[in-house]
Amino acid sequence: MEYTVHIRMNANLYLRDPDSSELGRKIIRQGILLFADLGFEEATFKKLAERIGTKEASIYRYFESKHRLLIYIVDWYWQWMEYQLVYETHNLSNPAEKLERALHLLLHLNLPDTIETSDSADGIDLKALHGIVVHEASKAYLTHHVTQDNSQHLFKPYKDLCNRLARLIQDVQPQYEFARSLASTLVETAHYQTFFMQHLPSLTSFSRETGPPQLLIFLRHLLFSALRNPTE
Repeated sequence: MEYTVHIRMNANLYLRDPDSSELGRKIIRQGILLFADLGFEEATFKKLAERIGTKEASIYRYFESKHRLLIYIVDWYWQWMEYQLVYETHNLSNPAEKLERALHLLLHLNLPDTIETSDSADGIDLKALHGIVVHEASKAYLTHHVTQDNSQHLFKPYKDLCNRLARLIQDVQPQYEFARSLASTLVETAHYQTFFMQHLPSLTSFSRETGPPQLLIFLRHLLFSALRNPTE
């Protein structure tokens, strides 16, 4: 499965558009791999510069901080996921089938391992990127300056994805009044349960062996049980 995707990012995230140069694109692709390998806390611009073969100061010309780079990477993922949701459901007429497809997407079932961007032959490593979202995405907004960041619309891609999922929920059950809460709960549950499964197994009913298929059943139960009983 091959894709060509060009995603326009919020200019408040960067000092210089990383998509405008080969070095900028390397910062994003190698930044993803660095965060995936070391984690957000251990990753530094100095280590990223060593990977790319450039100076640390060169990275600071694109991003003012490691946190802004993290938000950029996570936002890229949310925008790509919303694109996938639209692409995978546009030929479906049954709203329940659209929701079922959405659950598969949240768990990365039947997705490619890499995605080609329109400006580079280097593919984004989706497996690594998904791992970052599972482990690090909440760190994008669990900060003291979240309100200021939100005023700059830095979390809009995440909210757009959740709102699109909420609209699908309302298409199935218009009387359900908690569609936005259910949508964000499904997204977060998919990631937190995956994290627990990998690192804190006593907090989940799933194991590495049962994995996404059993988690899919759980998400399906959460979603459709709520929609069958909208007033309870």
